[in-house]
Amino acid sequence: MTPTRAAALAASFVLAASLAHAGPLDKTECIAPAKPGGGFDLTCKLAQSALMDAKAISDPMRVTYMPGGIGAVAYNAVVAQRPDAANTIVAFSGGSLLNLAQGKFGRYNENDVRWLAGIGADYGALVVAENSPFKSVKDVLAAIKADPTKVVFGAGGTVGSQDWMKAALTARAAGVDPKSMRFVAFEGGGEAMTALQGGHIHVFTGDAAETAQQMKAGTKVRILAVMSDKRLPGDLAQVPTAKEQGINVEWPIIRGFYLGPKVSDADYKVWAETFAKVMATPAYDKLRNERGLYPFSMTGAEIDAYVKKQVDAYRKLVAEFGLAVAQAK
Repeated sequence: MTPTRAAALAASFVLAASLAHAGPLDKTECIAPAKPGGGFDLTCKLAQSALMDAKAISDPMRVTYMPGGIGAVAYNAVVAQRPDAANTIVAFSGGSLLNLAQGKFGRYNENDVRWLAGIGADYGALVVAENSPFKSVKDVLAAIKADPTKVVFGAGGTVGSQDWMKAALTARAAGVDPKSMRFVAFEGGGEAMTALQGGHIHVFTGDAAETAQQMKAGTKVRILAVMSDKRLPGDLAQVPTAKEQGINVEWPIIRGFYLGPKVSDADYKVWAETFAKVMATPAYDKLRNERGLYPFSMTGAEIDAYVKKQVDAYRKLVAEFGLAVAQAK
């Protein structure tokens, strides 16, 4: 055998060996369905740091930005163009699930991807200005019941958004038709918080962690209730849940990932088991806490069942509140 042929043969063996060992955790990519910054970016960066620190991946995870429709563009692209990309995970949020329930992802629904993991959560919150006469949720409910036009809700979302839903559920708990409530939509939570402090709105239906961060920075507001199943740890441990105060409402804002619909069971299992192991470590708790997220760890069949249950619950709310549903094309 000539030296040239021997070298070629050796190279082919090396290539074959590398291909044999290539798997879903090689050359990984996370798609953030938005511009840099914000929740989807945070979700991808959390996975990037956690997987690298745990040595679950050998090369840094690449983050790709694909903005549009709170996840709709990325969802359609992965399902239609990259259904079997086993090394690509896509970030989603509770807002993504609400949009799915409203038909805003086009012809695809919650059954068209493989839900992989939930890696953290924030929760809805009812927030008032520091000098507000409302001292509890019961005060807010009583005021709405007395005259719904005199209590102005506000948040960074339009009608049908998560923040609007939180306000609508609060109004309904007071026995008021959500269509009768006053709601002001802002570009983002920061604008709504400024309006709250200025007295232009009376109740901000935002997120617990986001508000806690603002309070640490000196924003003069109070959280009346968190929309979690139990009291949150850390800085908000003394804040009662909405349930404790007579509103049977939970509003988790989960963050997680899905894979394309044609990713194999074997590759899906590798990803699910990897996330489960990583999230069980104290190092992961620290990374998640640093990003203002509360514990929420689900993988595999458990997160799949959770997502489908949530989307179904959102569909019912959409119907109850008479919101328009986008028609699949």
